[in-house]
Amino acid sequence: MWARTGVPLLLVSGGATLLLLALAMSSRVEWLLLPLAAAAFFLLLFLVFFRDPERTPGKGIVAAADGRVLSVRQEGGRLRIATFMNVTNVHVNRVPFPGYLVRVDDRGGPKRPAFSPEAEGNSQKRYLFGTPLGLVEVVQITGLVARRCIAWKGAGSPCRKGDRMGMIAFGSRVDVVLPASKVRVSVKLGARVRAGTDTLAEVVA
Repeated sequence: MWARTGVPLLLVSGGATLLLLALAMSSRVEWLLLPLAAAAFFLLLFLVFFRDPERTPGKGIVAAADGRVLSVRQEGGRLRIATFMNVTNVHVNRVPFPGYLVRVDDRGGPKRPAFSPEAEGNSQKRYLFGTPLGLVEVVQITGLVARRCIAWKGAGSPCRKGDRMGMIAFGSRVDVVLPASKVRVSVKLGARVRAGTDTLAEVVA
């Protein structure tokens, strides 16, 4: 299964690959091999990048993104867990805890490397969820290559844990921000996590 955002790119690159392959086989013109190789490369890239496997929700508060846990830190009464996605990760982002989407805000900014501490000031999309814990925030942050944060849910939408909420086109970092007094961190710095299945934190009874 592939993310709906990537379907047009898959259709265009797949169609171009098939057309150039047919032309190359019928005419045997050598100069067609280079554009054929380019079209096939982009098709393979999009097939990998836009894949969207089914996931069974895990326990507690789950990861919103596939990737490596970049930082875990407390900010006053909030706990921020950041996950960095590389190009080989699944880039579909998921809801970490059941509730409803209060609002989605866009904030402009520069395009610094997503793994740097300064990346929190980058262009981003912020999702605020109302949950039994209180407000939970998920922040999609762009990087040097990532240029577009895509939301698949709007304000007022009910959300189940593990629901698809959006993706970052060709990027890069997703933060989950939680009320620190109500959760206990379950994930270690540097751990590899999968969106919707791996636990970031447990709710404190």
